Amino acid sequence: MADEAQLEVAEQWELVNTPLGEKWSGRTRYAAAMFFYKRDEMSAETLEVYRICARLDSENPLPIIRDRGVGKDWLKRMGFE
Repeated sequence: MADEAQLEVAEQWELVNTPLGEKWSGRTRYAAAMFFYKRDEMSAETLEVYRICARLDSENPLPIIRDRGVGKDWLKRMGFE
């Protein structure tokens, strides 16, 4: 069971890192962000930025998260500091 959970986390990590500009990539990133939010690994404010960017496939949510001063732990995890 732990292996399944680890596989799910790895899959969601890939999805939250879907390259910018791909069709439906904003929605893909938002869905994966919801996964991490539900696991208490992301704040509601950070998730909100992913929601706003969901329909904007080319928009990188990370600079917006940084500019809003939220999600510092998430930015560090994403390697965006």
